[in-house]
Amino acid sequence: MTDHTHSHAHSEEAAHVLPASVLLGTAAALLTLTVITVAVSRIDLGAFNVVVALAVACFKATLVAMFFMHLKYEGRFKAVIFVTALFFAVLFVGFVVFDTMQYQPDLRAAAAAAAAAAQKAP
Repeated sequence: MTDHTHSHAHSEEAAHVLPASVLLGTAAALLTLTVITVAVSRIDLGAFNVVVALAVACFKATLVAMFFMHLKYEGRFKAVIFVTALFFAVLFVGFVVFDTMQYQPDLRAAAAAAAAAAQKAP
């Protein structure tokens, strides 16, 4: 009798190994961006503090996803899944921010009324 067992090769590709220089460079960039975030937080840019902090955070998240999670070297399907998840995360956060903005005038009016009542109290 002949043995007709066949070894089935995995359809997944082998893991992509990054050189240490790429990983260390990415880590150095992340540390530099963290220092920039802390430095900008100490500077009063008004409403732009949040914009700068979110921009730096998005760039840091992109570096982590591309190099530490190896998405740069994956196929298009995984990239589409990642972008779709990112889209929905931004959409949900946008809904929360929009909803919060609707109630800001009421919250400010209540806070001003409470402050006025506190000043009148002996």
